[in-house]
Amino acid sequence: MLKTSTGYLASQIWLHWLVALLLIPQFLLNDSMKEAWRAIQRGNEVAPSIFIQLHVIGGVTILVLVLWRLVLRMTHGAPLPPEDESAALKLVATLTHGVLYLLLVLLVVSGGMAWFGGVAVSANAHKLMTTLLLVLVGLHILGALYHQFVLKNNLLARMKRPG
Repeated sequence: MLKTSTGYLASQIWLHWLVALLLIPQFLLNDSMKEAWRAIQRGNEVAPSIFIQLHVIGGVTILVLVLWRLVLRMTHGAPLPPEDESAALKLVATLTHGVLYLLLVLLVVSGGMAWFGGVAVSANAHKLMTTLLLVLVGLHILGALYHQFVLKNNLLARMKRPG
């Protein structure tokens, strides 16, 4: 079982928002990577591109930050869901967080295997996981908004200031 705490550390909060911000350009730079991958698959040479470099650097940076977050989560812990939350919501939150972490790691690994190793299966997996990540990020945001505006339990405050 994961360690729990009464609140997040400032570093956990900053890492959360930094990863969230870094995901935005990753999605925006995705088209450049798709075009380059298609060119490689056709046997064409790919011209050096700052967009490709930024996507690769962004992915590696996200991987390092996510691993750092996981270490902090294992050593410091994370707050438990609100006590009055239903078992179903607790399960959805736990699964969503776990799969988000897993996807963030696997996306970088699959992207690296595709780009640097030429593994087409990894490129396909990367594409599928990118879509799944978008869905889960949307679910994560909707869950936070649901807590804030429907349940009115101020759960968002945990990601705004250390506890």
